[in-house]
Order: sequence, then C-alpha cells, then structure tokens
Amino acid sequence: MPELPEVETTVRGLARFLDGARITRVTLNRANLRRPFPADLVQMMTGAQVTGLSRRAKYGLIQLDRDATMIFHLGMSGRWRIDPEVPDKHDHLLLETADHRFALCDPRRFGSVDLVGTPMLDAWPAFAALGPEPLGPGLTASHLKTALAGKTQSIKLCLLDQRIVAGLGNIYVCEALWRAGILPTKQAGKVTGPQLARLVPAIRAVLEASIRDGGSTLRDYARPDGELGYFASSFDVYGRTDEACRRDDGGAITRIAQGGRSTWFCPICQK
Repeated sequence: MPELPEVETTVRGLARFLDGARITRVTLNRANLRRPFPADLVQMMTGAQVTGLSRRAKYGLIQLDRDATMIFHLGMSGRWRIDPEVPDKHDHLLLETADHRFALCDPRRFGSVDLVGTPMLDAWPAFAALGPEPLGPGLTASHLKTALAGKTQSIKLCLLDQRIVAGLGNIYVCEALWRAGILPTKQAGKVTGPQLARLVPAIRAVLEASIRDGGSTLRDYARPDGELGYFASSFDVYGRTDEACRRDDGGAITRIAQGGRSTWFCPICQK
C-alpha cells in the first residue's frame, strides 16, 4: 500500500502539471473503485480550475475553484499516470487539461475518489477522526504523552492508530522506532518522556528522507512520472531480517508479528 511519502510524492508530482490548470474533460471508465464514484464528479470537475493540491494523512486533495475538493486514496495499488503513451485497462478515471492527461490507474480497485465541499473538509468523517499530521506542528512529544497515557497496547500499534497520528504506516513506524531506540513491543503508556522527545524528530526525519528520495517503491507503486523511488535500499530495519544492525552494536534485525503485521527491530539498541 502506498504510504504517506508515496502520497506526498504523488501530490507534488501532480502539482507540477495540474496546479492552476483548467480541467477540460473528465472520463470515468467504470462506475466504482472500492465504492462508487461521486454522482456529480464529472459535472463538477469539467471546466473547473485547479486551485491547489495537498495531502491529509494518506489522502490526496485536488482543490477546485467551485468550493469543492476531489479527495483520492490510492488503496493498495493505485497510482496516477501523467500523459501515458499507452492506455491501461486499469485507468479508471481520466482528467484532461489543455496540455496534459492524468490517469488514475488502480488494478485492485481498493482506492477511492470522493468529492467534498471545501469548507466542510475538516468535518468530513474520514478527516474528523484523524490525529495530527506527522510533518505538521501538531505532532509533539506533549501530544504523544497525552494520547498514550495509560495505554497498555504496544507503542508500535498505537503509532499505527490514525486517531493518534495521521498517516503513519508500518514501514515508517518500524524505521522511526529504530531511530528513536524504542522497543516496538513496549507498552505505549510506559514510553518515557526522553524517548518521546526522540521519537517525534525520528518520525519526521524518516518521512522527509523518503519524500526526498521519491517514495519507498513497494510492489506496484510508481511516481506520477513513472520513475520508481529508491528509498527502499536505505531502510535500516524494514525487511532486513537477520542482518546486522547498522549501529554495529552486535545485534541482528529481528522480525515479529504485531497486530497481523510484520515488525522489524534490533533487540540490542531498542529498549
């Protein structure tokens, strides 16, 4: 599944060509993805000017000059293709401007497209329940201390709770916990103040590094221009079972299952 850096990379890639442009044509090649396309999507977007692109958690937002915002989620395998030379049978939504063509390709159809009044974005149910953005000012050690107080669930699983932090996924939680030296199985309520103070910048650093390098490129993900990211080669723990810890502490990266997902960590330097 594309995670936050992949979505951010996608939004930035789209913005290079779509921001400020007027949409001349909208084509739906099927009625639905994970759920039906909005009934008024074609009518609302045709002729509209794009006034901005942004991201909330793992959602991409395309703002229109009609007080409406198209919200897309890439699901498991979705990606945007810019000016594709060859049509793909999984191109389910096409947006055209005077200069470019944008195809939302989603082979597994676990993605979604919604249309929400821009003034109502914060109240939209999927957004109203979200915690602060990990790259925004709302994520602080103080916020985490309050949100995690008394929780017996592991810190790894709590960080995946979108109500606590918006948009964090499995890869980057593993990486951030390693950078902060925190054992992923530790009870969230027992994570110390100094550990939380290390965790916040660790979360930001690993996400920013991935965004800089173009996304982690797992399986089907590709940037809008078709180039694959290469941050995957730089993971410190994710997918490195039995390999030596990069801190040269004598530890070997261990893999366990938590909440039905794999977790990688170093049992020596993470406490």
